Amino acid sequence: MNSEIFERHESEVRSYCRSFPTVFTRSKNSELFDEDGKRYIDFFCGAGALNYGHNNEYIKNKILDYIKNDGVIHSLDMHTSAKREFIETLEKTILEPRGLDYKIMFPAPTGTNAIEAALKVARKVKKRSNIFAMMGAFHGMTLGSLSLTTDECSRGGAGVPLTNVTHIPAPYMFPELDTIKYMETLITDDHSGVELPAAIFIETVQSEGGIHVFSDEWLRRLRALCDKYDILLVVDDIQVGCGRTGSFFSFERAGIVPDIVALSKSIGGIGLPFAILLFKPELDMWKPGEHNGTFRGNNPAFVAAKAALEIFNNENIASETVRKGCISASFIEKEILTINPKLVMRGIGLVIGIDFAQLGGGDTAKLVMNKAFEKGIIIERVGRDNAVLKVMPPLTISDELLIEGLEKLRDAIKEVL
Repeated sequence: MNSEIFERHESEVRSYCRSFPTVFTRSKNSELFDEDGKRYIDFFCGAGALNYGHNNEYIKNKILDYIKNDGVIHSLDMHTSAKREFIETLEKTILEPRGLDYKIMFPAPTGTNAIEAALKVARKVKKRSNIFAMMGAFHGMTLGSLSLTTDECSRGGAGVPLTNVTHIPAPYMFPELDTIKYMETLITDDHSGVELPAAIFIETVQSEGGIHVFSDEWLRRLRALCDKYDILLVVDDIQVGCGRTGSFFSFERAGIVPDIVALSKSIGGIGLPFAILLFKPELDMWKPGEHNGTFRGNNPAFVAAKAALEIFNNENIASETVRKGCISASFIEKEILTINPKLVMRGIGLVIGIDFAQLGGGDTAKLVMNKAFEKGIIIERVGRDNAVLKVMPPLTISDELLIEGLEKLRDAIKEVL
């Protein structure tokens, strides 16, 4: 492997290349190939940006045709036919069938910028500065998003105080604590020392936080709490949206409607940078240009995103995700959890965690990740102490590749343990 140029010139901030030390040259569907021709099954999925696989043929051809015909590439927020067609497709295939009435905002094409925009609009509308977020959350690395994020390493890079956020214990942390009642107490007790928040930000599944699925009942009670006290409910669906949990939005299972929804990663279809913010029309109090960005008119991403929505609907991605999630969970339960009774599995759809907290924690998980990489599996660690291996393949992975990958992961765990 020739990596000397990276070592010599690239910043020490690089991270994933340290976990997967090779030089990749080609990718297709659920596989990557390096310079030596070695094949890897992708259980990482671009950190959730490649739900529809690498170089999906349908999406790729749509982009190539658009570029070949000299379609507009960059447009800031000017009107283009590519943007119009994406909005029409999102409305007809996703929003209208679910009875959702949202305005669509195109911030800069990153998830963290969508969260920054959500913070701004929530504070602007409610005229309050405080925000509630969950312990274990990951919402991004820019200062506003980072104030919501809780992991020590990420927050340590800020260099300034991260304020105006009250972090609430996530519901899984203390089973004996009613976290909804706890939040209501903070809101109503005149000695709590906590200001009424403008919004509560959640991930319905804490993915980077260790694959913790918030229950349907808890989500419904949270929606009721927000309604009772005039608080906006913001769902960060950047990683677990776009079909990952078995429905397009991760909150659909609970039958709730958030006030604001942030989408990025796989909304871009094929890995192109793209983000959108959805919010109820009455919240649209922006002044023109009050939140902008040079690349919020990434037209190839509009084309890719439209094609991805067509795939989601035409190829039954939601039901396929549920089916493949059941295959994965069943395999892990029968073939992996039986290796050691201290292993724990959590997840929903095709985002499943294998927790090594009781078996050496992050050190053991790292050994397994490295062994899996040797066997041709790309998988990352998440959660506290990075003790959880996250199984997150493309939603379009074939059954054969899924089983092959799980078998190799099982063998890696056996060898390490």
